[in-house]
Amino acid sequence: MIILGVILIVLGVVLDIGILYTIGIILAVIGAILWVLGLMGRAVGGRAHYY
Repeated sequence: MIILGVILIVLGVVLDIGILYTIGIILAVIGAILWVLGLMGRAVGGRAHYY
């Protein structure tokens, strides 16, 4: 999810499409939060790991 977010951020900047940039930031932040929760050992949504 983090990688997809970064790809959308880059595409949004290169193609000058604001919605891709915004969605990319949202996906990257959610992916980072899930990654940190997984590292802490918390199961989120029935899954212990998101990588």
